[in-house]
Amino acid sequence: MASEYISPILDLTHPLVPGAVPACQGHPCYSAERCLSLAEGGFANVHALTLGTHTGTHIDAPYHFFEDGVPVDRLDLSLLSAAPAVVADLRGKSAHGRIGWGDLTGAVKEIKERGARVLLLCTGWSRHWNTPAYSQHPFVDADAAGRLLDLGVRVLGLDTMSPDKVTEEEECADVHRIVLGGGGIIVENLTGLDTLVDNSWKQVLVSLLPLSLAGCDGSPIRAVAWQGEEQS
Repeated sequence: MASEYISPILDLTHPLVPGAVPACQGHPCYSAERCLSLAEGGFANVHALTLGTHTGTHIDAPYHFFEDGVPVDRLDLSLLSAAPAVVADLRGKSAHGRIGWGDLTGAVKEIKERGARVLLLCTGWSRHWNTPAYSQHPFVDADAAGRLLDLGVRVLGLDTMSPDKVTEEEECADVHRIVLGGGGIIVENLTGLDTLVDNSWKQVLVSLLPLSLAGCDGSPIRAVAWQGEEQS
């Protein structure tokens, strides 16, 4: 049987569908309403959007948690465009499972070998998108987050709503403060990381570019990945 065709460009972005995009408490819900319509005699089709800086697949800038932090329009785009990335397979983690330094041994080795500054954590939790289980995702140990920064990682991406533990009782922000406070960047709500792992993609490159929203704390992104050339 022929193997499944994998596009040379893999979309890592959840589609934005009105009524089907989870939002944290206090964040605006996504909507897209047509304000001009060709069918109704308008000059063109035009939609009005309602969304937040953390709607769907998005990026967190340091300003998200720090008043003196870098806003999203001033991020170092060299970290987010054609950037070498390492993917860690953490799909064995259960709901609210802790991701510790020991779980990242293979990824740490690859980061050192490639000099990658982007680490993507594949928990498989994107399969729970827009369900009650989505908030029960695994979370990153705070000590591990600090050690990743020491290693040179500057972009931490996940297929979950947060790198921190989220429960009905509380939402922790320790990892956010460590990564963003250290000048790093967080990318949340990725999808499709399973495909990178299952197809043994190496030399992964990613584009995680935000909108240039002046003075803002984050931005929705269109995240994509592709394979670079093997290094000789």
